[in-house]
Amino acid sequence: MKNLYLVLAVLGAVIPIVFFSQFFGDPDQPGFVTAVFINGAAGGFTADLLISSFVFWVFMWQRRQVGPRPWAFIILNLLIGLSCALPAYLYFNSRQDAAASS
Repeated sequence: MKNLYLVLAVLGAVIPIVFFSQFFGDPDQPGFVTAVFINGAAGGFTADLLISSFVFWVFMWQRRQVGPRPWAFIILNLLIGLSCALPAYLYFNSRQDAAASS
């Protein structure tokens, strides 16, 4: 599972970056916040992602004594997204668990 988490973290970084670069590369786009709430569907996905990210932060903060430190993953979540931060956290958590069991 550890290697799958790593692959998913890389994919979760590359794919959003491709879309973000297209968005920010087009000067005719509306502002970012306007775009993510441009209609009900986009607003629903954005709200779902924001709530899921917050739950992920609370979960990491609760496990900070036994899991990886959350700050790097919170920054990763803010800069790239949950699709990268969550599998990256799971990868480092599984590495830490494997080291503890050895």
